[in-house]
Amino acid sequence: MSLSHFIISFILAYILGSLPFGYWIGKRFYHKNLLIEGSGNIGTTNTFRVLGNRAGIAVLVLDILKGTAGAYMAAIWGTVPTKEWLFFVGFGAIVGHTFSMWIKFRGGKAVATSAGVLLAYTPHMFIFASTVFVTVILLASMVSLASMVGFTLVTIAAIIEQDWLLTVIAVILTAFVFYRHRANIKRIKNGTESLVPFGFYYWAKQRHHN
Repeated sequence: MSLSHFIISFILAYILGSLPFGYWIGKRFYHKNLLIEGSGNIGTTNTFRVLGNRAGIAVLVLDILKGTAGAYMAAIWGTVPTKEWLFFVGFGAIVGHTFSMWIKFRGGKAVATSAGVLLAYTPHMFIFASTVFVTVILLASMVSLASMVGFTLVTIAAIIEQDWLLTVIAVILTAFVFYRHRANIKRIKNGTESLVPFGFYYWAKQRHHN
């Protein structure tokens, strides 16, 4: 892939990643602005918190798909030279989600979009990450905790598989995700983190209050 082709593909991936589905769904269907409610992010965690399960699941799926579609912008010139280019180009979608041009370069924490790029690069690792994510949510009822645990375990799995490109990228993204979730980490420690309205921990708290 030539430099000019990479730049064009990266820009297209950025544009796809910039699509602020959480913000648009909140404004159009719920008359709520995610940029000023909850954590102020447009991603899955805040969507679940502010808009509920239906919107949260929709945004989760859409943000994953835009990550995958962004990565496959590497293929618009024909056959992708190596699968590593899916990651290099897909990073544009991650940047786009975090700094969306549609909402004055604000955005989300890029967890779902990163998962979408992972799906394009190595589907079996995406399945592993998704299984971890769902399991932690069902146990702890916290999207933020599921995101951090998921990225950490993907990093460990990449090391075990000796996929050094994925390892390097996973380490960087894990550090970024922990940084973006620093307020969530404080709330988890204080026992004040917002819960999705399902899962073992949520149901246990509901039973205790009742």
